[in-house]
Amino acid sequence: MLSTSAFLQAMIPLYIMALIGFLSSRMKILPPHAKQIITQLMLYITLPALILFSLDGTLSLDLLKDLYWLVAMSIFIMSISLLVGAWLRKKAILPTGQKSVYESLIIFGNQGFIGFAIAYILMAEQGIIYLTLFNIYYLILIWTYGIYIFTKSEPRINWKGLFLNPGILSTLLGLGMLFLPYKWPNPILDTFESIGKMTIPLSMILIGSLLSDIKWYDFKTYCKNIYLWIAACCKLLILPSFLLIFIFFNVPYPLIIIAVLTSAMPSASTTSVYAQKFSADASFASFGVLLTTILCIFTIPLLYSLLRWLH
Repeated sequence: MLSTSAFLQAMIPLYIMALIGFLSSRMKILPPHAKQIITQLMLYITLPALILFSLDGTLSLDLLKDLYWLVAMSIFIMSISLLVGAWLRKKAILPTGQKSVYESLIIFGNQGFIGFAIAYILMAEQGIIYLTLFNIYYLILIWTYGIYIFTKSEPRINWKGLFLNPGILSTLLGLGMLFLPYKWPNPILDTFESIGKMTIPLSMILIGSLLSDIKWYDFKTYCKNIYLWIAACCKLLILPSFLLIFIFFNVPYPLIIIAVLTSAMPSASTTSVYAQKFSADASFASFGVLLTTILCIFTIPLLYSLLRWLH
């Protein structure tokens, strides 16, 4: 496992990639619609390829134990997040269009983009395997309860959207190959690897370009909103800390590292998409995502240092 200083050094290229995305967007090298194209490219091509490449391994008893702990920790932290999010939403004095955004910012994180970058830095392909397994329950929730938050007056689960989204499909296919005595042919596996590894730089360029969208007036206005700071504090520090209890259950240290840092990812950009689609406050959502994305530059190394110290 990397030392704290080595981890910080490994994070520097990610920040530089984000800076490149920021400058490219501000200088109009990336046109406004480029964000949507990059997002689609990642969701439907590079991220599924990365998952399929990472899950091409041999099933073992140790991996089954890891799967058990990762799913248990995922259910544990997401259940707490759901309870805290619902409670804080009820207590918040906010317009209806902002309450749903507030709850979503607390519960759902950017585990599919920045999460994969951090996991790969720490443990290469093994980190991607752990993160993919940890994300199974999260993916189900964000495509069901994530939508329900914004459509509580008409609660309907989009089962087609749940099972036909690329994250779920690639994870199920990868798990199927993991449990079956078959492997991908080398040319296909090499293709998955080459395409999949594009996910990390693309995700950071996308984050940087999203940060460039913020206007100074909106920044000053939303910075005074206490609820956005509460959501950021919960998402980045308080909720991930609940997972530290698993230290007392003798869970392997690498699994705790992945679970804690993944749970400490900034709020999901999906919140902005849902807010736009279901007529909530999209501007409020975008700033919440941007605020947590900026703050995670400091909170992720802080949590990693804490985990190293506890270990």
